[in-house]
Order: sequence, then C-alpha cells, then structure tokens
Amino acid sequence: MFAFSRNSRSQIANWWWTVDKVLLTLVTILIVIGIFLNFSASPAVARRIGADSFHFVKRQMVFIPLAIGLILYLSMQNLRFIRRTAIIGYMAAILLMVLTLFWGETTKGASRWIRIFGFSLQPSEFVKPTFAVVAAWLFDAQKKYQDIPGTLLSTVLFLMTLGLLLLQPDIGMSFVVTVIWCFQLFLNGLSLILVGFAVLAGIGALVTAYFTFPHFHARIMQFVASENEVSYQVKKAMEAFENGSIFGRGPGEGVVKLNIPDAHTDFIFAVAAEEFGLILCLILVGLYAAVVVRAMLISLKDNNLFIILSSAALSASFGLQGIINMASTLHLMPTKGMTLPFISYGGSSILATSLGIGMLLAITRKNVHAEDKDDTD
Repeated sequence: MFAFSRNSRSQIANWWWTVDKVLLTLVTILIVIGIFLNFSASPAVARRIGADSFHFVKRQMVFIPLAIGLILYLSMQNLRFIRRTAIIGYMAAILLMVLTLFWGETTKGASRWIRIFGFSLQPSEFVKPTFAVVAAWLFDAQKKYQDIPGTLLSTVLFLMTLGLLLLQPDIGMSFVVTVIWCFQLFLNGLSLILVGFAVLAGIGALVTAYFTFPHFHARIMQFVASENEVSYQVKKAMEAFENGSIFGRGPGEGVVKLNIPDAHTDFIFAVAAEEFGLILCLILVGLYAAVVVRAMLISLKDNNLFIILSSAALSASFGLQGIINMASTLHLMPTKGMTLPFISYGGSSILATSLGIGMLLAITRKNVHAEDKDDTD
C-alpha cells in the first residue's frame, strides 16, 4: 500500500495525490482481464500456425510491462509535456503512415503495417490518440489567441489524416477519427445546423466508400446477408455466445478459439463470452463505460478548454473502439479489424492505447493546469 505524505514534493508523491484513482483502477482491471483472456485464447491460434503454444502469450507479456510503464510515466507529466508528446507523436505517426503506403505489409487488401527493426507496427493506431490531443490544443489556442486559426489548422490536419487512412484503406479507423474530431467540434461550440451537415457528409462518405473500396463493400454485403451467408468468423462467434450462456463453459473449455483465426485479436470478446459467459461480457461493457463516464465527469468540472476537449476525445475514442469491436463480434455492425482495448493481443494496439490512457490520466489529474507555467506552447 502506498503511503506518501501530502507535504512531499516528489513527483511520485504529487502523482499519487492528484491522479484519479478510480480511472487508474478501472484501467488496471482491464489489463489484468486482458492477460487472462490472452492466456486462454492465444495458445490454440499459435498451435494452428505451427508455433509454440505460448508464442502470442510471450510476445504480449513483453509489451504489457512497456504499456504499464508508459501509462505511469505519462500520467505523471504536466499539460505542456502532454501537448509536446502528442505533437511529436502525431508527426512521427503521419510520417510512418506515408512510408506504409510505399513499403507497408499488405494484408487482406490493406496496407496498414510497416516493419521497423524487426517489429511490425501499425502507425494509424498512434494517430488516433495523438491527433485528439493536437486538435484539442489547436481549438484551445484559437480561443486564447485570436490570431491563431486553430479551427482551420485542425481541419487541415483532419483532412490530411483522413486521406492517409483512406489510402491504406482503413475505413474503421477513419470512422473513429472522424467521429472524435466532430465530437470536439461540437464541444467547441459548433452550431446544430453545422452538426446536421456533418452528419449528412458522414453518410455521404460511407456511401462513397461502399462503392469505392471493394473490401468495405464485401463487409457490408456480408453484414446484410442472410444468416446462412454471414462470414465464417461471425457465425462461430455467435455460436460462442450461445454456448457460453450466462456463466460460461469455464476457463479453457471454449471451442471457438479452435476455429476462429482471429480469436486472440478481433474476436477475443467471443472467447470471453463462451468461457466466462454473459457475466464477464457485462463486466467488460461496464468497465469501458465507466472509463468514459468518469473521464467526462472529471473534465466537465474544469474550465480549461484544452482539458475538456482532449479528455473527452481520448475517453470517447477508447469507448468507441470497444463498442466497434464488441458490436462487430455480435453481428450488430459490419466486421472491422479493430482490437478490444487492453484485451486483444497486439503490440501496436496496447502501446497506442496506453499512450492515450497515459495522457488521459495526466490531463484529468487534480489541478493539473496549475502546473503549467507557460500555456503558450
């Protein structure tokens, strides 16, 4: 148990008394659940590809300490450091996305991964949290300094980011980034009329994507198809929910992981449903909802626009990604290769999620804006 004096001036003591312990606890629980589900879901997938049974477990256990360290380190920083980290991270991610278009690894018709020093990295995962903070900083800068066209600059960055995502193509990530940016626009004071135009533009973009991208078209057609024509993975996932019922078949007793190639990534929610039942599924939904609601409530208590916009965007992005993964697994929306935050296997996913959560914990610390000696940068 930590025991820090309130009079201590150390960075760790200051962090302990200012960080939101409810958010920290919720994130910790999600990470622990993710570790156990990875132990359960990934061995069968590893054996199917001819690897050691704990191949994915070992790889994930390398990233988890890095993820925890990243969360703790970022959560101790002030707003100025968070802004700078987001700007540098965003520029690096954009550069890597451009390189991915030329030297990326193509999988299922999309080029989203690039190999760096022997590791596969998905740059678009890191664009999501960093862009949210950069956009919030630009909106806030325009409010403070009339000569800074923050909204215009944010729009330019959004369109550039969206263009690169569509070139990969990554429709799911494009949707998330668009929703988060529009959400920030709304919180920043966008009129309801313009919100309506934005919604119509979004619908138009989805229709255009349907006729432009064959991969997206195929996903939509699979979604609207009859029950016998849905994709193999979705059909097996639905069987997993039926088999799991309320209390599940028990740890390690599920069979869906033996049949679904992406059981440890996109469809890990189905593994959780079959082995631990409706109970764990509702717990996961509650945890994601609690993170979003808690962060929103904390940010709304502050009058700092940057804190409000960035924390709202980061938490909404976190929750939206969880909704997309769970909804696609339940066949409530077209399938999308999007991981379940902190639960699914994946180095890029967990590190990018940790980056976002670390910044969120820093931004929502008590009186964090008072630590900024210079709000101009």
